[in-house]
Amino acid sequence: MKILVINCGSSSLKYQLFDMEKENVLAKGLVERIGIEGSQIKHTKTGMEPVVQVTAIPDHKVGIKLVLDSLLDKDHGVLSSLDELTAVGHRVVHAGEKFATSVRLDPKVMDALKECIPLAPLHNPANIMGIEAVTSALPNIPQVGVFDTAFHQTMPDYAFMYGLPYGYYEKYGVRRYGFHGTSHYYVSHRAAEILQKPVEKLKIVTCHLGNGSSITAVKGGRSVDTSMGFTPLAGVIMGTRSGDIDPALINFIAQAENLDVKEIDGMLNKKSGMLGLSGLSSDLRDVEDAASRGEPRAKLAIAVLAYGIKKYIGAYAAAMGGLDVLVFTAGIGENSATIRSRVCDGLEFLGVELDQEKNDVRSKEAEISTVGSKVRVLVVPTNEELVIARDTKRLVANR
Repeated sequence: MKILVINCGSSSLKYQLFDMEKENVLAKGLVERIGIEGSQIKHTKTGMEPVVQVTAIPDHKVGIKLVLDSLLDKDHGVLSSLDELTAVGHRVVHAGEKFATSVRLDPKVMDALKECIPLAPLHNPANIMGIEAVTSALPNIPQVGVFDTAFHQTMPDYAFMYGLPYGYYEKYGVRRYGFHGTSHYYVSHRAAEILQKPVEKLKIVTCHLGNGSSITAVKGGRSVDTSMGFTPLAGVIMGTRSGDIDPALINFIAQAENLDVKEIDGMLNKKSGMLGLSGLSSDLRDVEDAASRGEPRAKLAIAVLAYGIKKYIGAYAAAMGGLDVLVFTAGIGENSATIRSRVCDGLEFLGVELDQEKNDVRSKEAEISTVGSKVRVLVVPTNEELVIARDTKRLVANR
C-alpha cells in the first residue's frame, strides 16, 4: 500500500510517499516560500541526493503539480504511474466542531471544510486547493482528511472556554480549538520514546515554531492547553499573524484607519507578525539576516517572538504543576539555534539548562540540554506525515 501524504502550510507544502508495509518513506520533499520570491521545490528519493528546482510557485495548486511531476520523474521519481497510489492523506487545519476525528473526504465533507474557511483563512483554502488538485489529477483515488484540532479535544473546559457570554459557545461553537495537533502529538510521544520514559508520566511543553507557531502543554500524553485558539491567529507572533492582542485594538484601529471588518481580519492574518514588525519579510531567515546587519526592527521582531514563546512555557509549566521535557520542532524550532537559545535563556529557574555546543544542530533529533539539566530539552523534527499516513491507512483499510 502506497500512500501520499500532503501537508499544506500557509507558505509551504511538505510531502512524503510511504510504503505502508514497513512505513518506509520512498520519497519526500518540501515546496517552500510559496507566494514569496525565491520559491523552490526540494525533492528527495530515498537513498539519493536531493534535487532542487528553483521556480515561480505562486500558489499551492502549482506546488501540487510539481510534487506529482517529481514523483513521476524518470530520473528521481519513484512511481511509473499515479495508479500505483492507494490513497492520499491530507493535513486539514480546521474542522470546527464538525469533525473530531479523521474522515474519508467526499463532497459533503468538502462543503463542511469550505464552511470553516473563516476560521482558518490562511490554511483551509490551501488545504482545499491541495485536495481539489489531487481530485482533478486522480479522480478515483480515496482521500482522507486529518485535522489539526483532533489532538486538542482532550483540553478541559476551563482551558478551552473564553470569558464570553456562554450562548456564543452553544450557538456557534466559540471556544479554543488549537492546531498543529498531529505535530504536537508526534513530537511529544517521540520525545518520550527518545528518553525511554512512559509518556503518561511526563509533563511536556512542545513548541511547534514555523511560519505558523503554537505552544502546547502535554500532560500524560494528552493536550491540556495550547496557544492557538478559535482560529490559528492566537498565540505567539508568526510569519504574518499577529498572535495575541488586546481585542479592543480591533475597534480602535478600525476607526483610526477607517477599515472594515474584512480589512482588519486581513491585516491581522496577512500583514502582521514578523512581517509587520520587521517591515522586511515573513520568513525568519530573512529577518535573522537583517538582524545580523543591525536592522533594529528585525532585532525587535526576533526579541518579541522569543519572549512570547518563553512566556507560554512558563505559563504551561505552572498549569501542569511542573515541567520534565521541552521540545522544539518545525521549521524554526528545528533549525534556529538563535531562537532556541533566546527562549531558554532565563528559564534556569524551571530547571532548563541549555548546552550551547549541543544546540548547534539543524533538522535532526538531538538532546540540547546539559547533562545535569533538570528539564530535558530536545529538538525533534516533526513527522505529521507519518501520523497522517497511519490514519489514512486505517480509514482506507476499514472501508
